[in-house]
Amino acid sequence: MNPAEDSAAPAPGTAPLVVMGVTGSGKTTVGAALSRRLRVPFADADDFHDEANIAKMSAGIPLDDDRLPWLRAIGAWLADHAATGGVASCSALKRSYRDILRESAPTVSFVHLHGEIDAVRRRVAGRPGHFMPASLVDSQFRTLEPLGPDEHGIVLDFARPVGELVEAYLAAAAVPRTRPDPYP
Repeated sequence: MNPAEDSAAPAPGTAPLVVMGVTGSGKTTVGAALSRRLRVPFADADDFHDEANIAKMSAGIPLDDDRLPWLRAIGAWLADHAATGGVASCSALKRSYRDILRESAPTVSFVHLHGEIDAVRRRVAGRPGHFMPASLVDSQFRTLEPLGPDEHGIVLDFARPVGELVEAYLAAAAVPRTRPDPYP
C-alpha cells in the first residue's frame, strides 16, 4: 500500500475501499470479490448514475462536470460504511474526483486496476447490454490520473486473474487471516 509509512492508513476491511480504473478494467468483478473476501457490503458506482448521465454515456458522450452529484452519492455511501467497511467500484479517474470521495470518507483507500488500452477495448466491445460504449475507452485513458504518492492505495494489473488480484490486495494491505476464506 502507498504510502507504506502512513500510520493513519485504515485497517483493511474496516474502512471503505474503492476499486478504480477505466471502463472495462474489472472494477465490478474485483470489487465484488474483495467485498466477499472482506465480508463487507459492495456498491457498484454504475448504480449511482442518474438517467441523464446514462443517456449521455450511451450516446458516446463522456461525462465532465456532471459527475459531481454521482461522486457525492458514492462518497455518502462510503461515509456510511466508514466504521464497518465497504467496497465500491468507481472509475475515480481524476485526483479531483478521488478528493471528492475523500471529503466524505477521509479513510478511503484505492485499488487502481490498470492495464493495456487494447485489452480494455476488447473487453468493452465484448460486453453486451452495458451503457458504456467502446468509443469512450480512449477518453477514459486520456482522463485517467494515476494515484499520487500521497494517496493511499495500490496499483494492480487487471490482466491477472481475479483471485490473484484479491490476494495481491490482501498481501499489500496485510489483512489478518482471521476470517474464514470463502475462496479456498
